[in-house]
Amino acid sequence: MGLAFFDLDHTLLNGDSDREWTRFLIDEGVIDQEASNRANEEFYADYAAGTLDIHAFARFAFAPLARYPIEKLELWRAQYLRERVEPMITREALALVEKHRKAGDTLVMVTATNSFVTRPIADLFAIEHLIATEPRRENNRYLAEIEGIPAFREGKVTRLKQWLATRPELSNTDSWCYSDSHNDLPLLEFVNHPVAVNPDKKLAEIAAERGWPILDLHQTAPAERQDKSSARA
Repeated sequence: MGLAFFDLDHTLLNGDSDREWTRFLIDEGVIDQEASNRANEEFYADYAAGTLDIHAFARFAFAPLARYPIEKLELWRAQYLRERVEPMITREALALVEKHRKAGDTLVMVTATNSFVTRPIADLFAIEHLIATEPRRENNRYLAEIEGIPAFREGKVTRLKQWLATRPELSNTDSWCYSDSHNDLPLLEFVNHPVAVNPDKKLAEIAAERGWPILDLHQTAPAERQDKSSARA
């Protein structure tokens, strides 16, 4: 038995769940298109450059969560999952997760995207354990701020160590990490078996230098994707 850690956006998903959530809310008329698109693209550019201010991004990304009751947000989220997330899941990603499941590994999704968006996506992959950035909640409403340590860059390793501290039976086991981004270098360096998945330019260079495997999980065209009911089994 080992540990398998999976990044989400551009790794298990052929796309970005956070950006698609924002685009979905724009299309539904929930948030302003021009201002949101501009901010979304600016934050995404910062992320790609490795300069993202995660707290500033959270104030932007969590604003719709703070504005509406959870019941309404959950209705939108269900529609978003059907229309935006499921088409981003490829059979290659499902097969990779299933490979580790059959090996008896403990599966963990580790993502900077907030848990409101990502918990049901982890469920689509039948991944029980989720380490994500947590929006703060008070009186059954979300706030536009982060609870605790964000699961971003070095924060992913910090959160993961906290998670592992409560599970001593998982210590000293083989571990794998799959990610597309150089922002996840601290997490990739934390495990025994780092794997670059459809990596950005910087991570591709690092993977080549260090001899890390490089995978392509995004080969399947939308019309060829299998029925994802098997992922929920």
